[in-house]
Amino acid sequence: MAVMHLIPADKLSAAVRYLVAGYGSEAREIELVTENLVQANLTGHDSHGVGMLPRYTEAFLSGGLKANAHIEMRMDGGAMLALDGQHGFGQVIGHEAMELGIARAKQHGSCMVALGNSHHLCRIGAWAEMAVAHNLISLHFVNVVSRPIVAPWGGADARFGTNPFTVGIPVRGGEPILLDFATSVVAQGKTRVAHNKGEQLPPGQMLDDKGNPTTDPRYGVIEPYGALRTFGEHKGFGMALICELLGGALAAGMTCRTPADGRKEILNGMFTIIFDPEKFGQGPLFQEEMQQFVQWVKASPAMPGSDGVKLAGEPERVSRTKRLAEGIPVDENTWRDMLAAASKLGLDPNKMNQLAGL
Repeated sequence: MAVMHLIPADKLSAAVRYLVAGYGSEAREIELVTENLVQANLTGHDSHGVGMLPRYTEAFLSGGLKANAHIEMRMDGGAMLALDGQHGFGQVIGHEAMELGIARAKQHGSCMVALGNSHHLCRIGAWAEMAVAHNLISLHFVNVVSRPIVAPWGGADARFGTNPFTVGIPVRGGEPILLDFATSVVAQGKTRVAHNKGEQLPPGQMLDDKGNPTTDPRYGVIEPYGALRTFGEHKGFGMALICELLGGALAAGMTCRTPADGRKEILNGMFTIIFDPEKFGQGPLFQEEMQQFVQWVKASPAMPGSDGVKLAGEPERVSRTKRLAEGIPVDENTWRDMLAAASKLGLDPNKMNQLAGL
C-alpha cells in the first residue's frame, strides 16, 4: 500500500496554484482550475481531483491543452447556443459556458448549450451546482475524446470514454439533488487511484487486454490496456451511447472512434439543457411534491449492513465536511507524479512540498 498524505485543503490549494501558474495561466484561470480540482477531492472524487495535473501537464507540453483560452461563439440562437472551447482548460471553459447558459435560461426560461472542443471538463457535477445555485435545473450529456477506455456491452475491447451524465435539481429550503455519474461502472481516474494505492478493483469492473474479466487496475493505466465495463450491463451501454451521440456528435461534432494514438489531451463535448422550473407555473406544487417524495423515499428502513438511503449529492457533502476538518488524502505515488509535473514545467518541487506542508 502506498503512503498516504493528509493535506489541509488550503495548503493543497496553495501547492496547486503554484503548479498551475507554471502553465502561464492568468490569475483567474489559476483560481478556477485550483478551486475545481480541490473541490473534486473534497467531495471524495479523487479521480477528478489534483491527481489529474500530471495528465494536464503532458497535454499542455504536447500542445493539446491551451492556457488562457476562452469560449468562442459558433452559433447564437438566443435560447440555443453552440460554443467552441478552443482546447482551453475545462475548468474555465465549463464555467464560461454555464455562466452564459444560465443567463440565457433566466432570460428565455430555458437554454440548450452545445459545447465542443473543451479540454477535460472534470467533475460535471460542478456545472450542475452552478445551475442549482440560481434555482435552475440542468441536464448534462458528456462524451470523452481521448484513448478509448470503455467496452460496449457484449464487446471485448474499448470503444468509447466514460461519458458522464449529470442532473442538478434545486430543492427549496434544502440541499439540491445532484446526480453525477460516469456511464462506465467506475471513472477511469479511479483505476489510476487504485493503481497508485496498490489496490485491486472489485470484480466486474474491468477487462484485461484479451477481453477477460480482471481486478488489476494496471489495465486502465499501463499498456497493454484493457477496458472498463459499463454500469448496469446493457442499460449503462445505452446511456453511454446517448451521451456520445448528444455530447459528441451533436454538441461537439466529434466522437470517440479511433484507437489510442498516444496523445495525452482529454477533449470533452457537452450537451446541456438548463431551464427554470418556475416558468411552468407549478413551482410550489413541484417543490411540495418533490419534497414529499424525497421524505417518503428517505423513510425506507436501512437495509442490514447499510447506512440507509442516501440521495444523490449527500455522500459528497459528507465527504466535504470530513475532509475540510481532517485534510485531503493524497497518496505518495500521486504526489510524486505531481512533483514530476512541476519539474517538467520548470518549477521547484521543493516549493510544492513546502506549500503543501510536506
